Amino acid sequence: MNHCIHSSTTKRKRGPSRLLLGLALLGLVGVATGAVAVSTDREKDASAGILNLQETSKAFAHVTKKVSPAVVYIQVEKQASGMTSALRGNERAMPEEWLKEFFGDRWKGQEFRRPEMPRGEQRSVGQGSGFIISQDGYILTNNHVVSGADKLTVTLADGREFAGTMVGSDARSDVAVIKIDAKRLPQLHLGNSDAADVGEWVLAIGSPFGLPGTVTSGIVSAKGRNSVGITDYENFIQTDAAINPGNSGGPLVNLQGEVIGINTAIFSRSGANNGIGFAIPINMARNICDQLIEEGAVTRGYLGILLQKLTPELASSFGLEQHHGVLVGDVTDDSPAGNAGVLAGDVVVEFNGKAVSNIGEFRNMVAATEPEAEVEMVVMRDGKRTALSVTVGRLAGSKSAAVESQPDSVEQLGFRVSALDDAQRERYGWQDRSGVVVSHVDSGSAAALAGLRPGMLIEEINRSPVSDMETFRSLMSEGKDSERLLLRVRDGEMARYIVLSWKSTKS
Repeated sequence: MNHCIHSSTTKRKRGPSRLLLGLALLGLVGVATGAVAVSTDREKDASAGILNLQETSKAFAHVTKKVSPAVVYIQVEKQASGMTSALRGNERAMPEEWLKEFFGDRWKGQEFRRPEMPRGEQRSVGQGSGFIISQDGYILTNNHVVSGADKLTVTLADGREFAGTMVGSDARSDVAVIKIDAKRLPQLHLGNSDAADVGEWVLAIGSPFGLPGTVTSGIVSAKGRNSVGITDYENFIQTDAAINPGNSGGPLVNLQGEVIGINTAIFSRSGANNGIGFAIPINMARNICDQLIEEGAVTRGYLGILLQKLTPELASSFGLEQHHGVLVGDVTDDSPAGNAGVLAGDVVVEFNGKAVSNIGEFRNMVAATEPEAEVEMVVMRDGKRTALSVTVGRLAGSKSAAVESQPDSVEQLGFRVSALDDAQRERYGWQDRSGVVVSHVDSGSAAALAGLRPGMLIEEINRSPVSDMETFRSLMSEGKDSERLLLRVRDGEMARYIVLSWKSTKS
């Protein structure tokens, strides 16, 4: 009896538990079903992501197949005679002054002697890239790739070799055109670099380290880089597509297979790619290329003014609220700018209908203007906008820039200079001296770290005498091809040497 009662009671108690267990099982089934659904959604998302990557990969492969046949490998041979150092590549032998400064008379010993090659004719071999722009063999590349070449050998993607001939080159923009004797060649379409957007995909194709047909990908990192200190006229496209020595002269293309730039340089302390490369925008290169083919030389506009960067302090001193534009420091006598009424202290804010932001941009605008063209230039004078009509002149070959200014290389190294005047000659006893005077040194710059200070007289650059501002600009431009500059400076009555190192390395 008791057992039955217990059993009956037990059955009554388990009824709800079984119901709850059933509901729990149904819940687990529901959770499992939901987990399967979530898993399926994730797999779908992953599949979609993979498909997108595959499509991107196919796009890269398609562009590469389209562009590569027109990209060439250029081998350059140059002749050198006399006693030459055994150092090659980017290495430079140490001048005797450096050795003597560090080691005294011991530098003459065998342990410090530079290795040298026997006298006689020597051959140096370099290499770079280029790309075909016409079916009859015109090739666009960098000036620094082919400059001074005695022999050019061009190898096509299909393995054929041709002798290349120089059509024309422009050191100030680092653009050159060469030609091979061939017909029905593949050619690249030149796009519109102004239409390129920061962030869009690009491919760099060339021969880094002598490896032809190398393709690297990246994005347009920035546009309008014009204070890099690589050339006189800069408006670089910056990219993180890997660019290394040997890529110079090769094309930077968009996903339509159009050339938007010529790969030219890298920013590096080691000489290898660090993700910052520079390409000459094709819109700038196209104009130069056309002139080189048609005329064999480049004609640029000229104004004849000395410019200064408009700092917030200078803007405030001139009563200006805005900080854009460039300050006119001086105007050359009987120059296009002088004849148009431009005055020292004017701030140029517009040129030919376009806003002016900085010196590099303005220099490019003037240089690209046809000589004898009449354009409107707007300046801020005494706080008011003044429009001036300027007839642009022709930049003579002896002049270093369309608008006179501190070379970009000087700004890069962190100092500025001015002409040596009679007052300074009298003050420092430099009546029989020549050179340029250091007027400013940026704190923490390469120049400051090397010991350069305002008031010093720069008498030599790389063992060549500096007679005036013109030779200073010329020697600074020539010095860009070396890893460092050797300056002889005079501080009062004493003179010494200072070494300045570059931060940019050409590819």
